Amino acid sequence: MSSDTRNVLKISGKDRVEFLQGLVTNDVTKGGLIYTALLTPQGKYLADFFLLDTGEEFLVDVDSSLTASLVQRLNMYKLRADVAIEETSLRVSNGLGETPDGAHADPRHPQLGWRSYGESDDTVDLTSLRVEHTIPQSGVELTPDTYILEAGFERLNGVDFKKGCYVGQEVTARMKHKTELRKGLVTVEISGAAPIGTEITNAGKPAGTLYSQAGSQAIAYLRFDRAKGDLNAGDARITASL
Repeated sequence: MSSDTRNVLKISGKDRVEFLQGLVTNDVTKGGLIYTALLTPQGKYLADFFLLDTGEEFLVDVDSSLTASLVQRLNMYKLRADVAIEETSLRVSNGLGETPDGAHADPRHPQLGWRSYGESDDTVDLTSLRVEHTIPQSGVELTPDTYILEAGFERLNGVDFKKGCYVGQEVTARMKHKTELRKGLVTVEISGAAPIGTEITNAGKPAGTLYSQAGSQAIAYLRFDRAKGDLNAGDARITASL
């Protein structure tokens, strides 16, 4: 499970916009704080992160458990582009309520407040809000087996279908336009508790996986055709409203 500690990278160089635009799922030219992901060529999740264009460089706000692999992957794609990828000493702060000067609204959902980058790392625990609004977390709901549309990236403003090609774009576009999603993350009601990763069953048949929990709610990855009726995750009982 991710600790949800964050690192901030810096991507500079005259080719930085073109470089990122050809790699990530969102349009990096739209301005403001952007939520996006890097995928495999097969369309599966490698990393999710926030991008902030300062005008001279991009700041990359990424879970610390993903930092080394993200830097390695970006350097692999860099080739001869005029791009430099460096770690910074900046810290991530987040909070709820009115957005302070220099901070940026979290683009995933209005209830998630704001994020800022500086010397302090004052943070609030967003677990209950994440669960309530089905917001996946790096290393918990988001794993190497994840397809981002099943994880809700369209709803979270994390993917742009008009920007053109990026790594994994063909698979993502096909899932959007040619198929109906049969699996995905949803917020469910839970009675009891079970460890993250517990299998969810319906009459003994596999129906999904249990993830983050807060109070009487949890995030679950479900097969929609098996998500009706009484579901079980270990000793916990699950109810899904689809």
